Amino acid sequence: QVQVVESGGGLVQAGGSLRLSCAASGRTFSRYAMGWFRQAPGKEREFVAAISWSGGIADYAGSVKGRFTISRDNAKNTVYLQMNSLKPADTAVYYCAADLDIATMSYHYWGQGLQVTVSS
Repeated sequence: QVQVVESGGGLVQAGGSLRLSCAASGRTFSRYAMGWFRQAPGKEREFVAAISWSGGIADYAGSVKGRFTISRDNAKNTVYLQMNSLKPADTAVYYCAADLDIATMSYHYWGQGLQVTVSS
């Protein structure tokens, strides 16, 4: 069983930055595609960013492209989400997901989520 734990959330003013971290247990972390999702109050969970197992390919939602950067350090079993130029619309619970199943386009493992609040 893989455990996924997010850290780094909090309160920030609009225009500020935060870096989220996601640590995943397991010796096969380096084989996993990883993703970040978020869920704002009253809305469905939405895709934010994803990164391939090697880190060579990254994908972003249009709403965060150019502001957020996903990266990973396989030696540390950790994925990062650098969030810059934050907007109040980025306020949400952010979730890290591990091990993308290409056949179903769903992730096998999820973290508990952490709150990111951007004040205006």
